[in-house]
Amino acid sequence: MANEKPLIWVNSSYDDLKDLPKTPRREIGFALSDVQSGEYPDTAKPLTGKDLKGVYEIRTDDEGNTYRAVYVVNLGEHIYVLHVFQKKSKKGIATPKKDMDLIRSRLKRAQELAKELEHGT
Repeated sequence: MANEKPLIWVNSSYDDLKDLPKTPRREIGFALSDVQSGEYPDTAKPLTGKDLKGVYEIRTDDEGNTYRAVYVVNLGEHIYVLHVFQKKSKKGIATPKKDMDLIRSRLKRAQELAKELEHGT
């Protein structure tokens, strides 16, 4: 569609998506397509944290496993996919610290990319 925001895959997020099993890969792909069209997928939830404004997480389950894709929408005219992974923590629904650290690091990279695109460098 003409009004879709383009996706920018940060670091290994695209390869990580391709490595997922077929069902969660497709579900995440459809959800990201909805996001590109300006919709809010049922499987998405905002990540909490004062430094995570505009960052959302798509959650999907398949055969007893949980998969997530994290993206940010408030950086210009693009959607930045920050991280795609299988959640392996057994400690409740919280995103593991290792993954949150990676998300924050990639968010900084996405902010840098957005500035470069805005200034045409």
